[in-house]
Amino acid sequence: MSEVGKKVSTLRKWLVAGVLVWAPLAITFWVINAVVGFMDQTILLLPRAYRPETLLGFNIPGLGAVMAVIIVLVTGALVANFLGRKLISMGESVLSRIPLVRSVYSAVKQVIETFVSQDSRSFRNVVLVEYPRKDCWSLAFLAGDPVVEVQEKTAQKLITVFVPTAPNPTSGFVIMVPEYELIELDMSVEEGFRMVISLGVVTPKSVPIKTVSPEPALENPTISG
Repeated sequence: MSEVGKKVSTLRKWLVAGVLVWAPLAITFWVINAVVGFMDQTILLLPRAYRPETLLGFNIPGLGAVMAVIIVLVTGALVANFLGRKLISMGESVLSRIPLVRSVYSAVKQVIETFVSQDSRSFRNVVLVEYPRKDCWSLAFLAGDPVVEVQEKTAQKLITVFVPTAPNPTSGFVIMVPEYELIELDMSVEEGFRMVISLGVVTPKSVPIKTVSPEPALENPTISG
């Protein structure tokens, strides 16, 4: 390789190393900044006279996020008792009478309850499924319990799975597959999503299989007698 080629190769290596350092930091900062900025909007719930920029003369980044967490905790404490559940039930009955709001609210609530529920298996298991054709395996996530009507009309137990598209795992395909055709994996959901987002570049670190050498058989001793 010529001297110029060596210098270009070195510069390329330095560029890749620099990108590997700064790109994750920049993306992480951007995501956290966006989330905290969104949660900071809860400050607008306070009257203008009680906002930090009015009382202190300057804004405190992240104070809205703390306020949002406090609001969620207080709300959870209130609805955990009988009176709170009664109030929530009354509010939901009002929302159920509004056509468009009823559909959106009920769907969103059901999805969130499915994710939060400790008894649910939804998005807690990673599986392999033959998709989009035979002998072509795709990473998928268990999405929900079997649908009774589907099982009755197909006469078999079909499991609902979500096959994500890369690099955006929020889009994908919801398919129903016979349970015996699924292969459950040991990798965590986090590792599965990381593999999808990285286009398959980042794979779970597997424990190497140890090969045990068979012990040599003991020779039968010759008994003299």
